[in-house]
Amino acid sequence: MSDNVNHPSHYTHGKYECIDILQDITSDLQGLDAICTANAVKYLWRWKHKNGVEDLKKAVWYINRLIEESSKGV
Repeated sequence: MSDNVNHPSHYTHGKYECIDILQDITSDLQGLDAICTANAVKYLWRWKHKNGVEDLKKAVWYINRLIEESSKGV
């Protein structure tokens, strides 16, 4: 039986759970950097198992936002 609150199937496919990967890849990031990175990866992680192309577009949105914010300091 699927647990859509604690372990939704679109985040638990494969060897690792998405939340654990997100925690690891954002451990050295803060604020908007962490948010945009985590959300981009989250949408890439689940796109094939939940919302398809819509999730890919959301991932691109967060990546573009991260690029915009990162470019301000350059």
